[in-house]
Amino acid sequence: MRDMLPAIEITPDAHDGPLDPTKLFAGQKRKIWMEIGFGAGEHLAWQAERNPDIGFIGCEPYINGVASLLRHAADRNLSNIRILPDDVRPFLDQLPEACLDRLFVLFPDPWPKRRHADRRIVQFDTVAKFSRALRSGGELRLATDDPGYQRWMLARTTGRADLHWLARRPEDWRVRPEDWPQTRYEAKALEEGRSPAFLRFERTSRD
Repeated sequence: MRDMLPAIEITPDAHDGPLDPTKLFAGQKRKIWMEIGFGAGEHLAWQAERNPDIGFIGCEPYINGVASLLRHAADRNLSNIRILPDDVRPFLDQLPEACLDRLFVLFPDPWPKRRHADRRIVQFDTVAKFSRALRSGGELRLATDDPGYQRWMLARTTGRADLHWLARRPEDWRVRPEDWPQTRYEAKALEEGRSPAFLRFERTSRD
């Protein structure tokens, strides 16, 4: 946290106006992917290791998760990761339109009690911000093992003209794609008898 984070930390307050994510990385990155709430960082590190030509932005407010991702990055010598150790919502407003190629929100806290539903990261307004930040053809990936949150996510995504749900049959959302590694949250859900849902949406063309 002391030695490594300052070199890769995103500090939105240091930027006036929109923050171009491509400028966060040394050298040209083919694409920019972002994960919101990366937990212990195993998914983000797995993706970054296999896609060295892609720049990865990880957003996580909890210090233990940030420290875990830093360990992954150090152990694997990953130089294509930048971290926002804070609430992502103000940062979403600072991103320019059509700047991300892929956005992950995997197993977020479901806040199952009705009175806490407004704390969920997937809301009508945040989904609109996800879509605004994605390039045409970009992908939004959501995952949850909570049936109520799954219905909530679908209610806030499937009615939008700017997001196209890629599922064609039940296996498309019941089976995790090969380029999507298992996380500890998924493993825990399976151990406890819950079936995760893997939801993929494509950003429709702006033309």
